[in-house]
Amino acid sequence: MTAGYGSADTGPGDGGFPPGTARPGPLPPRIEPAASAYRPPGAPAQPPSPRPAWSPPAQPGQWGAAPAKPSAPPAAPAGGWGHGGASPTPPGPSAPPPGNPPGPAWPPASPSLPPQAAGQPPAHGHGQPPAPGQPYPAAPATKGRGLTVTALVLAGLLAVVTGLQAYQINRLSNRLGDTDSRVAAAQAADNTRLDGLESRAGALEKQAGAAFNPEAVASAVLPSVFRVRAGNSTGTAFAIGKPSAGGGTNLFTNYHVVDALWQTGEREVFLERTNQRFPATIVRVDEANDVAHLRTNGKFTGLVAAPAAVKSGQQIVVVGAPLGLEDSVTTGVVSAFREAGGGEGPVIQFDAPINPGNSGGPVINGSKQVVGIATAKARNAEGIGLAVPIKVACNGFKIC
Repeated sequence: MTAGYGSADTGPGDGGFPPGTARPGPLPPRIEPAASAYRPPGAPAQPPSPRPAWSPPAQPGQWGAAPAKPSAPPAAPAGGWGHGGASPTPPGPSAPPPGNPPGPAWPPASPSLPPQAAGQPPAHGHGQPPAPGQPYPAAPATKGRGLTVTALVLAGLLAVVTGLQAYQINRLSNRLGDTDSRVAAAQAADNTRLDGLESRAGALEKQAGAAFNPEAVASAVLPSVFRVRAGNSTGTAFAIGKPSAGGGTNLFTNYHVVDALWQTGEREVFLERTNQRFPATIVRVDEANDVAHLRTNGKFTGLVAAPAAVKSGQQIVVVGAPLGLEDSVTTGVVSAFREAGGGEGPVIQFDAPINPGNSGGPVINGSKQVVGIATAKARNAEGIGLAVPIKVACNGFKIC
Protein backbone atom coordinates (compact mmCIF):
# COMPACT_ATOMS: atom_id res chain seq x y z
CA MET A 1 0.00 0.00 0.00
CA THR A 2 1.19 3.38 -0.79
CA ALA A 3 -0.96 5.25 1.75
CA GLY A 4 0.19 3.43 4.90
CA TYR A 5 2.16 4.95 7.75
CA GLY A 6 5.77 3.94 8.31
CA SER A 7 7.95 1.55 6.32
CA ALA A 8 8.50 -2.18 6.03
CA ASP A 9 11.74 -2.08 7.99
CA THR A 10 11.93 -5.20 10.13
CA GLY A 11 15.06 -4.45 11.93
CA PRO A 12 15.40 -5.81 15.47
CA GLY A 13 14.66 -3.77 18.55
CA ASP A 14 12.40 -1.41 16.83
CA GLY A 15 10.06 -0.03 19.43
CA GLY A 16 9.58 -3.35 21.15
CA PHE A 17 7.82 -4.97 18.24
CA PRO A 18 8.82 -8.64 17.36
CA PRO A 19 11.37 -8.99 14.70
CA GLY A 20 9.98 -9.28 11.29
CA THR A 21 6.88 -7.45 12.22
CA ALA A 22 6.12 -4.36 10.28
CA ARG A 23 6.34 -1.21 12.54
CA PRO A 24 3.35 0.91 12.08
CA GLY A 25 3.67 4.61 11.52
CA PRO A 26 3.16 7.19 14.27
CA LEU A 27 -0.06 6.68 16.10
CA PRO A 28 -2.55 9.49 16.45
CA PRO A 29 -2.68 11.26 19.77
CA ARG A 30 -4.64 9.51 22.43
CA ILE A 31 -7.43 11.26 24.22
CA GLU A 32 -7.80 9.59 27.55
CA PRO A 33 -10.18 10.17 30.43
CA ALA A 34 -9.05 11.31 33.87
CA ALA A 35 -8.31 7.70 34.83
CA SER A 36 -6.63 5.24 32.56
CA ALA A 37 -9.02 3.17 30.51
CA TYR A 38 -6.57 0.34 30.57
CA ARG A 39 -6.90 -2.20 33.32
CA PRO A 40 -4.48 -5.04 33.52
CA PRO A 41 -6.00 -8.43 33.32
CA GLY A 42 -7.24 -9.64 36.68
CA ALA A 43 -7.25 -6.17 38.31
CA PRO A 44 -10.38 -5.33 40.26
CA ALA A 45 -12.71 -2.86 38.74
CA GLN A 46 -12.59 0.67 40.20
CA PRO A 47 -14.34 3.80 39.22
CA PRO A 48 -12.29 6.39 37.55
CA SER A 49 -11.04 9.13 39.80
CA PRO A 50 -12.81 12.36 38.97
CA ARG A 51 -10.68 15.23 37.84
CA PRO A 52 -10.48 18.02 40.43
CA ALA A 53 -12.72 20.96 39.78
CA TRP A 54 -9.77 23.31 40.35
CA SER A 55 -6.04 22.81 40.12
CA PRO A 56 -3.18 25.24 39.81
CA PRO A 57 -1.95 25.88 36.32
CA ALA A 58 0.81 23.58 35.29
CA GLN A 59 4.13 25.02 34.36
CA PRO A 60 6.14 23.65 31.49
CA GLY A 61 8.33 20.83 32.61
CA GLN A 62 6.47 20.38 35.94
CA TRP A 63 5.51 16.93 36.88
CA GLY A 64 1.90 16.07 36.78
CA ALA A 65 1.13 18.64 34.09
CA ALA A 66 -1.83 17.65 32.04
CA PRO A 67 -0.97 16.88 28.43
CA ALA A 68 -1.97 19.50 26.00
CA LYS A 69 -5.32 18.85 24.41
CA PRO A 70 -4.56 17.51 20.93
CA SER A 71 -6.13 18.90 17.93
CA ALA A 72 -8.35 16.79 15.76
CA PRO A 73 -6.66 13.52 14.77
CA PRO A 74 -5.16 13.40 11.35
CA ALA A 75 -7.30 11.96 8.64
CA ALA A 76 -6.79 8.30 8.03
CA PRO A 77 -5.08 7.43 4.77
CA ALA A 78 -6.98 5.79 2.02
CA GLY A 79 -7.64 2.22 2.73
CA GLY A 80 -8.03 2.61 6.50
CA TRP A 81 -5.64 2.65 9.40
CA GLY A 82 -2.61 0.42 9.49
CA HIS A 83 -1.41 -1.96 6.82
CA GLY A 84 -3.10 -4.53 4.68
CA GLY A 85 -6.28 -2.60 4.06
CA ALA A 86 -7.91 -3.30 7.38
CA SER A 87 -11.18 -1.65 8.09
CA PRO A 88 -10.93 1.82 9.58
CA THR A 89 -10.90 2.11 13.30
CA PRO A 90 -13.03 4.77 14.82
CA PRO A 91 -11.27 7.39 16.82
CA GLY A 92 -10.87 6.60 20.44
CA PRO A 93 -8.52 4.86 22.73
CA SER A 94 -6.46 2.33 20.96
CA ALA A 95 -4.92 -0.77 22.36
CA PRO A 96 -1.48 -0.31 23.71
CA PRO A 97 1.32 -1.62 21.69
CA PRO A 98 2.53 -5.06 22.69
CA GLY A 99 5.34 -5.07 25.13
CA ASN A 100 4.49 -1.66 26.63
CA PRO A 101 1.81 -1.88 29.31
CA PRO A 102 -0.15 1.29 29.45
CA GLY A 103 -0.03 3.51 32.52
CA PRO A 104 -2.30 6.22 33.82
CA ALA A 105 -2.56 9.39 31.80
CA TRP A 106 -1.54 11.57 34.75
CA PRO A 107 1.44 10.87 36.99
CA PRO A 108 0.47 9.45 40.35
CA ALA A 109 0.01 11.94 43.11
CA SER A 110 2.82 12.44 45.54
CA PRO A 111 2.42 10.10 48.47
CA SER A 112 3.26 12.99 50.86
CA LEU A 113 0.20 14.99 49.78
CA PRO A 114 -3.21 14.04 51.21
CA PRO A 115 -6.04 13.33 48.83
CA GLN A 116 -8.41 16.16 48.09
CA ALA A 117 -12.09 16.11 47.63
CA ALA A 118 -13.53 16.99 44.28
CA GLY A 119 -14.26 20.70 43.79
CA GLN A 120 -12.06 21.88 46.74
CA PRO A 121 -8.90 24.02 46.54
CA PRO A 122 -5.61 22.60 47.76
CA ALA A 123 -5.18 22.21 51.51
CA HIS A 124 -3.74 25.06 53.55
CA GLY A 125 -0.02 25.06 53.87
CA HIS A 126 0.68 25.21 50.15
CA GLY A 127 0.06 28.94 49.70
CA GLN A 128 -3.74 28.72 49.66
CA PRO A 129 -6.38 29.51 52.35
CA PRO A 130 -8.02 26.57 54.14
CA ALA A 131 -11.23 25.05 52.93
CA PRO A 132 -14.46 26.74 53.99
CA GLY A 133 -15.41 25.75 57.53
CA GLN A 134 -11.88 24.55 58.37
CA PRO A 135 -9.99 26.43 61.19
CA TYR A 136 -6.74 28.20 60.49
CA PRO A 137 -3.75 26.34 61.85
CA ALA A 138 -2.22 27.71 65.07
CA ALA A 139 0.58 30.26 64.69
CA PRO A 140 4.02 28.91 65.31
CA ALA A 141 5.38 29.40 68.84
CA THR A 142 8.27 31.51 67.51
CA LYS A 143 5.83 34.22 66.41
CA GLY A 144 4.42 34.59 69.96
CA ARG A 145 7.94 34.84 71.38
CA GLY A 146 8.80 37.52 68.83
CA LEU A 147 5.76 39.59 69.81
CA THR A 148 6.68 39.32 73.49
CA VAL A 149 10.25 40.48 72.85
CA THR A 150 8.97 43.39 70.74
CA ALA A 151 6.55 44.43 73.48
CA LEU A 152 9.34 44.32 76.09
CA VAL A 153 11.62 46.44 73.88
CA LEU A 154 8.87 49.02 73.30
CA ALA A 155 8.11 49.16 77.03
CA GLY A 156 11.79 49.76 77.76
CA LEU A 157 12.00 52.53 75.19
CA LEU A 158 8.85 54.14 76.62
CA ALA A 159 10.31 54.03 80.13
CA VAL A 160 13.53 55.66 78.92
CA VAL A 161 11.62 58.42 77.08
CA THR A 162 9.41 59.02 80.13
CA GLY A 163 12.46 59.29 82.38
CA LEU A 164 14.12 61.78 80.04
CA GLN A 165 10.98 63.90 79.89
CA ALA A 166 10.66 63.89 83.68
CA TYR A 167 14.30 64.96 84.00
CA GLN A 168 13.82 67.78 81.50
CA ILE A 169 10.63 68.93 83.23
CA ASN A 170 12.47 68.98 86.56
CA ARG A 171 15.27 71.07 85.07
CA LEU A 172 12.78 73.46 83.48
CA SER A 173 10.94 73.80 86.80
CA ASN A 174 14.18 74.66 88.58
CA ARG A 175 15.10 77.21 85.93
CA LEU A 176 11.61 78.70 86.09
CA GLY A 177 11.90 79.02 89.87
CA ASP A 178 15.26 80.77 89.50
CA THR A 179 13.78 83.10 86.91
CA ASP A 180 10.85 83.94 89.20
CA SER A 181 13.29 84.71 92.02
CA ARG A 182 15.31 87.03 89.81
CA VAL A 183 12.16 88.75 88.54
CA ALA A 184 10.90 89.23 92.11
CA ALA A 185 14.25 90.68 93.16
CA ALA A 186 14.27 93.02 90.15
CA GLN A 187 10.71 94.13 90.92
CA ALA A 188 11.62 94.80 94.54
CA ALA A 189 14.59 96.88 93.42
CA ASP A 190 12.40 98.76 90.95
CA ASN A 191 9.82 99.43 93.66
CA THR A 192 12.55 100.78 95.92
CA ARG A 193 13.83 103.08 93.20
CA LEU A 194 10.27 104.16 92.40
CA ASP A 195 9.63 105.00 96.04
CA GLY A 196 12.80 107.04 96.07
CA LEU A 197 11.75 108.88 92.93
CA GLU A 198 8.33 109.59 94.38
CA SER A 199 9.90 110.98 97.54
CA ARG A 200 12.18 113.21 95.52
CA ALA A 201 9.26 114.31 93.35
CA GLY A 202 7.29 115.19 96.48
CA ALA A 203 10.20 117.18 97.83
CA LEU A 204 10.56 119.01 94.52
CA GLU A 205 6.86 119.79 94.52
CA LYS A 206 7.14 121.23 97.99
CA GLN A 207 10.10 123.31 96.91
CA ALA A 208 8.23 124.48 93.84
CA GLY A 209 5.23 125.33 96.02
CA ALA A 210 7.47 127.18 98.41
CA ALA A 211 9.08 129.09 95.57
CA PHE A 212 7.76 132.60 95.35
CA ASN A 213 5.52 133.12 92.31
CA PRO A 214 3.77 136.53 92.38
CA GLU A 215 1.70 135.70 89.31
CA ALA A 216 0.26 132.53 90.85
CA VAL A 217 -0.37 134.33 94.14
CA ALA A 218 -2.18 137.21 92.45
CA SER A 219 -4.31 134.87 90.31
CA ALA A 220 -5.49 133.00 93.40
CA VAL A 221 -6.14 136.09 95.54
CA LEU A 222 -7.66 138.72 93.26
CA PRO A 223 -11.23 137.20 93.07
CA SER A 224 -11.51 137.71 96.86
CA VAL A 225 -10.31 141.36 96.98
CA PHE A 226 -12.66 144.38 96.48
CA ARG A 227 -12.56 148.13 96.40
CA VAL A 228 -14.70 149.41 99.26
CA ARG A 229 -16.52 152.78 99.09
CA ALA A 230 -17.62 154.24 102.41
CA GLY A 231 -19.18 157.66 101.86
CA ASN A 232 -16.52 159.93 100.37
CA SER A 233 -13.54 157.67 101.19
CA THR A 234 -12.31 154.56 99.39
CA GLY A 235 -10.09 151.74 100.45
CA THR A 236 -9.69 147.95 100.07
CA ALA A 237 -11.47 144.98 101.69
CA PHE A 238 -10.97 141.17 101.29
CA ALA A 239 -13.06 138.09 102.11
CA ILE A 240 -11.71 135.93 104.93
CA GLY A 241 -12.56 132.60 106.51
CA LYS A 242 -15.67 130.50 106.05
CA PRO A 243 -19.14 131.81 105.14
CA SER A 244 -21.07 133.51 107.94
CA ALA A 245 -23.94 131.84 109.81
CA GLY A 246 -26.54 133.66 107.68
CA GLY A 247 -24.96 132.43 104.44
CA GLY A 248 -23.08 135.63 103.59
CA THR A 249 -19.34 136.45 103.45
CA ASN A 250 -17.12 138.05 106.14
CA LEU A 251 -14.56 140.68 105.17
CA PHE A 252 -11.76 142.72 106.79
CA THR A 253 -10.76 146.36 106.14
CA ASN A 254 -9.18 149.24 108.12
CA TYR A 255 -11.21 151.16 110.65
CA HIS A 256 -9.99 154.51 109.31
CA VAL A 257 -11.65 153.60 105.91
CA VAL A 258 -15.17 153.45 107.45
CA ASP A 259 -14.75 155.65 110.58
CA ALA A 260 -16.74 158.58 109.09
CA LEU A 261 -19.81 156.42 108.57
CA TRP A 262 -19.32 154.60 111.86
CA GLN A 263 -19.19 157.87 113.76
CA THR A 264 -22.43 159.09 112.17
CA GLY A 265 -24.19 155.81 112.83
CA GLU A 266 -24.38 154.69 109.27
CA ARG A 267 -23.49 151.03 108.60
CA GLU A 268 -23.84 150.51 104.86
CA VAL A 269 -20.86 150.42 102.50
CA PHE A 270 -20.42 149.13 98.95
CA LEU A 271 -18.01 146.54 97.50
CA GLU A 272 -16.98 147.22 93.91
CA ARG A 273 -15.28 144.92 91.46
CA THR A 274 -15.25 144.81 87.65
CA ASN A 275 -18.22 147.13 87.25
CA GLN A 276 -20.18 145.20 89.86
CA ARG A 277 -21.41 146.60 93.17
CA PHE A 278 -22.43 144.65 96.27
CA PRO A 279 -23.86 146.22 99.44
CA ALA A 280 -22.15 145.32 102.74
CA THR A 281 -22.70 146.17 106.44
CA ILE A 282 -20.22 147.31 109.09
CA VAL A 283 -20.57 144.72 111.86
CA ARG A 284 -17.85 145.70 114.38
CA VAL A 285 -14.72 147.86 114.61
CA ASP A 286 -11.40 147.82 116.57
CA GLU A 287 -10.14 151.36 116.78
CA ALA A 288 -6.95 150.44 118.67
CA ASN A 289 -5.71 148.03 116.00
CA ASP A 290 -7.38 149.84 113.06
CA VAL A 291 -9.54 146.85 111.95
CA ALA A 292 -13.21 146.72 110.87
CA HIS A 293 -15.43 143.68 110.25
CA LEU A 294 -17.79 143.81 107.23
CA ARG A 295 -20.44 141.37 106.03
CA THR A 296 -22.21 140.95 102.68
CA ASN A 297 -24.97 138.69 101.50
CA GLY A 298 -22.99 137.75 98.41
CA LYS A 299 -20.98 134.51 98.39
CA PHE A 300 -17.27 134.84 97.76
CA THR A 301 -14.27 132.66 98.40
CA GLY A 302 -12.58 133.56 101.67
CA LEU A 303 -8.78 133.74 101.93
CA VAL A 304 -6.87 131.63 104.45
CA ALA A 305 -4.95 133.18 107.35
CA ALA A 306 -1.32 132.15 107.82
CA PRO A 307 -0.88 130.03 110.97
CA ALA A 308 2.66 131.26 111.71
CA ALA A 309 4.12 134.72 112.16
CA VAL A 310 6.14 136.25 109.36
CA LYS A 311 9.92 136.44 109.37
CA SER A 312 12.31 139.04 108.07
CA GLY A 313 13.22 138.51 104.42
CA GLN A 314 10.03 136.62 103.62
CA GLN A 315 8.66 137.55 100.20
CA ILE A 316 5.16 139.02 100.05
CA VAL A 317 2.53 140.37 97.64
CA VAL A 318 0.28 143.36 98.46
CA VAL A 319 -3.08 143.59 96.62
CA GLY A 320 -5.31 146.67 96.72
CA ALA A 321 -6.82 149.68 94.99
CA PRO A 322 -4.34 152.56 95.42
CA LEU A 323 -5.96 155.85 94.44
CA GLY A 324 -9.03 153.85 93.48
CA LEU A 325 -7.16 151.63 90.96
CA GLU A 326 -8.55 148.21 91.76
CA ASP A 327 -6.66 144.90 91.36
CA SER A 328 -3.25 146.52 91.80
CA VAL A 329 -0.41 144.17 92.83
CA THR A 330 3.00 145.06 94.32
CA THR A 331 5.72 142.82 95.69
CA GLY A 332 8.44 143.08 98.32
CA VAL A 333 9.83 141.45 101.43
CA VAL A 334 9.15 141.62 105.12
CA SER A 335 11.58 144.16 106.52
CA ALA A 336 10.87 143.45 110.20
CA PHE A 337 8.24 142.40 112.71
CA ARG A 338 7.68 145.22 115.21
CA GLU A 339 6.41 144.34 118.66
CA ALA A 340 3.76 146.38 120.36
CA GLY A 341 4.91 149.42 122.26
CA GLY A 342 3.81 152.91 123.30
CA GLY A 343 0.18 151.86 123.56
CA GLU A 344 0.05 150.45 120.04
CA GLY A 345 -0.15 146.84 118.87
CA PRO A 346 2.49 144.88 116.90
CA VAL A 347 3.02 145.73 113.23
CA ILE A 348 4.70 144.20 110.17
CA GLN A 349 7.17 146.39 108.30
CA PHE A 350 7.58 145.65 104.58
CA ASP A 351 9.10 147.41 101.57
CA ALA A 352 6.37 146.78 98.92
CA PRO A 353 5.09 150.11 97.48
CA ILE A 354 1.66 151.15 98.79
CA ASN A 355 -0.38 154.34 98.41
CA PRO A 356 -3.68 155.79 99.67
CA GLY A 357 -6.37 153.31 98.67
CA ASN A 358 -4.24 150.27 99.66
CA SER A 359 -5.56 150.58 103.22
CA GLY A 360 -7.38 147.40 104.24
CA GLY A 361 -5.78 145.28 101.48
CA PRO A 362 -4.27 141.82 102.20
CA VAL A 363 -0.52 141.12 102.53
CA ILE A 364 0.05 137.59 101.10
CA ASN A 365 3.01 135.21 101.47
CA GLY A 366 4.30 132.76 98.83
CA SER A 367 1.86 130.07 100.04
CA LYS A 368 -1.15 132.30 99.19
CA GLN A 369 -1.94 132.87 102.86
CA VAL A 370 -2.78 136.23 104.48
CA VAL A 371 -0.08 137.42 106.90
CA GLY A 372 -1.33 140.99 107.53
CA ILE A 373 -3.64 143.90 106.65
CA ALA A 374 -1.96 146.86 104.94
CA THR A 375 -2.71 149.98 107.05
CA ALA A 376 -0.28 152.86 106.41
CA LYS A 377 2.98 154.07 104.93
CA ALA A 378 5.64 156.26 106.48
CA ARG A 379 5.41 159.89 105.40
CA ASN A 380 8.38 161.52 103.71
CA ALA A 381 9.95 158.06 103.19
CA GLU A 382 10.06 155.37 100.52
CA GLY A 383 9.81 151.66 101.06
CA ILE A 384 8.38 151.72 104.55
CA GLY A 385 4.91 150.17 104.76
CA LEU A 386 3.08 148.91 107.83
CA ALA A 387 0.48 146.12 108.25
CA VAL A 388 -1.57 144.74 111.15
CA PRO A 389 -0.72 141.04 111.77
CA ILE A 390 -3.61 138.81 110.69
CA LYS A 391 -3.46 136.97 113.99
CA VAL A 392 -4.46 140.16 115.83
CA ALA A 393 -7.55 140.62 113.61
CA CYS A 394 -8.60 136.96 113.82
CA ASN A 395 -8.28 136.87 117.59
CA GLY A 396 -10.32 140.06 117.93
CA PHE A 397 -13.26 139.09 115.69
CA LYS A 398 -13.22 135.25 115.63
CA ILE A 399 -14.12 134.98 111.97
CA CYS A 400 -10.93 133.51 110.42
